[in-house]
Parts: sequence; structure tokens; C-alpha cells
Amino acid sequence: MKPHKHPEHTDNIWLALEIGNSRLHWALFVGETLYSAWDTDHLPESVIQQLAECQTLNDLLEKIFPQGESLTNTLPLCPLFIASVVPSQTAIWQIYPNTHVITLNQLPLTGVYPTLGIDRALALWGAGKTWGFPMLVIDAGTALTFTAADANEFLVGGAILPGLGLQFATLGQQTGQLPLVEMQNFPSLPPRFALNTTEAIQSGVIYTILAGIKDFVEAWLQLFPNGKIAIKGGDRTLLLNYLQVLHPEIADSLIVEPNLIFWGMREIVMGDSTDGKQ
Repeated sequence: MKPHKHPEHTDNIWLALEIGNSRLHWALFVGETLYSAWDTDHLPESVIQQLAECQTLNDLLEKIFPQGESLTNTLPLCPLFIASVVPSQTAIWQIYPNTHVITLNQLPLTGVYPTLGIDRALALWGAGKTWGFPMLVIDAGTALTFTAADANEFLVGGAILPGLGLQFATLGQQTGQLPLVEMQNFPSLPPRFALNTTEAIQSGVIYTILAGIKDFVEAWLQLFPNGKIAIKGGDRTLLLNYLQVLHPEIADSLIVEPNLIFWGMREIVMGDSTDGKQ
């Protein structure tokens, strides 16, 4: 994402970090405005220690921002707000000064259960507060998840299954004779009834995932005919392209937004900031 504008109010600058199963997802905010968002690989503890020793925000961004973002060297290190689904990484990142780990009990969402992933909860909260409840969020990431809340911002529930890449990897690694099908953007849907093993794996994984999405969307709309549906995650574009071919009415109804978790984090961070001024 391209920078929105050059940050000027240093007291309103804050970093958001979503620690996912596969990657780190970053966002730089100026107040409520998303200035830039980007991804990096997980970082070793030695690199995180170096980041913790940075003296300015510019020093920090030079190490983690892929396009070599440059800000005024006088900007101090800003607060870092973390949402993590990887406990071992969460612990390491707390060596960074001014770190705030967002937890479930900070979300106004009601009816949550203790083991609900903070990533699912924040994405749902961000989507609902942006586009309104009832809201169903589909996260097409390492895991494919469905998470929903009703018009009263009460958790309806959801589901979790292995995502596209994980399903391909599992078949390749846990079976004796099936090949490892690399996760990639297949240009078109495979034949449903395949005549070779690789395409048979593609068919089995892709068509059942699409059927599952269709089933959950239809069940959701039966419960909440006016409910909204948002999709995020690294496989969102690929799945949307497939849905557009098989079920265009579903594809056209989806709100596509990769930054849902950051919208949820913004609600928490700016809400706390407002509360602190009262």
C-alpha cells in the first residue's frame, strides 16, 4: 500500500503488528489514518533486539519497511500495538519498548469464548464497526476461518478448516504416493473430474473449499438476510476469482478488505485514546 501522507503529528503515530502463523503484518497509523501497510517474514530474536535498540522511528522503519520508507529522523519511537496468534513470537516482541499486546478482554464484542483467536475477533470487530453488524468475516489465510456476530455485536460463532496451501501441503507430506502440489495462483479452475494426480488434488481441494464457502454464506444469509460478509487473507483474490466463475452472486456480495484486523486494532487503540482524554 502506498503511503497516504507524511506523518506530522508525532504524538498520534503508532505501529500495529499482527503476528500471523506465516508472516508479520505491519501498519503505520497517524491517528485514525492508515499511512502504510506491508508484510515481512517472521524475524529472529536477534533482529527484534536490534529494533528495540533503535533511537528513532526512521531507524526502525529502515529495517522493517520493504520500500525503504524515510521519515524525519527526529521522530521518536512510537507505541507498538500487537495482535498475535503465535505465543512464542509475542513473548519475544515484548522486549520492544512501549509495547501493548491487545487481548480479547479489550474488545467490546460480547459472547466471546476464551480460546477465540484475537485475529478472528479483531477482524470481525473491525469489519462490523466499519460496515455494520450483522457481519460474517471469511479469512482466507493459512487457515480458512468463518467468524460472525449479530446485530447486537454478540458472537454468533464460526468455523475453522485448513486453508488452500495447508491442504495441498498436508496431502503431499502425509501420503506416500501423492505429489506435493505447490500453492500458486492457478490461472483457472482445474477440471472437476481430473485425469492426472496433480489436477485431481487441485480439484479436490479447490472445489470442496468453494463448496464450503458457498454453504456457509447461504447458511449465514438464512440466519441474517441483511447480514454483510467480508473477506480477507492471502488467498482472498484467488478464491474470489474462482467464486466469480462458479458463484458470481456470492463473489459480488463480498466486501474485500485485507486490513480488517488493522481496522479492529484502530477501534481499540483510538477508543482507549479517547477514553484517556475524558
